[in-house]
Amino acid sequence: MARRTKGDALATRHKLLDAAEHLFQAQGVSRTSLQDIARRAGATRGAVYWHFKDKADLFNAMMQRVSLPMEESFLDPEDTNVNALDHIRQATHKALKQIVTDAQTRRVFEVATQKVEYIQELQAVRLRHLAVRNGFLKHIERSMDAAASHSGVQLPATASMVAQGLHALIDGLIQNWLLDPDAFDLLEIGQCAINVYLCGLGFASSQVISVTPGSIPESP
Repeated sequence: MARRTKGDALATRHKLLDAAEHLFQAQGVSRTSLQDIARRAGATRGAVYWHFKDKADLFNAMMQRVSLPMEESFLDPEDTNVNALDHIRQATHKALKQIVTDAQTRRVFEVATQKVEYIQELQAVRLRHLAVRNGFLKHIERSMDAAASHSGVQLPATASMVAQGLHALIDGLIQNWLLDPDAFDLLEIGQCAINVYLCGLGFASSQVISVTPGSIPESP
């Protein structure tokens, strides 16, 4: 019998994650068993436990596979000369574009927002969700403080409150678009809404990108 290589193990891991994505989307997380996932992936239940501790661990790995690059784009820029407002806008646009143009990302976010229940066996999923959200809020809070200081703007609320508002705006846009992708253009409306929000905080219109219908090119 041929010995399994690291490449074989990685391929099996990806097959399991692929299977989980599709099954979670089709029938929900709580109604999908690890045996279901193994069967769809053409693997054994033992293979599932070789790669993942439990269903929550598998779910978090599925999320991280597509969301980690998005999360990293919101990290504080290494170049301290980068305008904080530009960084927020660019990172947000990149995240929204990935959701709109990449079917896998869209599928995983649909699972995360519509197909998961935070029941006891999935408490680790809830904890990861909270950790990612809290990390995002801290990065936005620092960016808002830096942008206000650089632009000489007195924020109408604390940077923490402003960050909470921006998070709610972005999160709400994504969740509503996933419910009905034909209802509005997530990229165009998203950028417009963020600009309106920033202007409402006191940043001059010249410091934000003016968006008009059709000004954001569609991705091929």
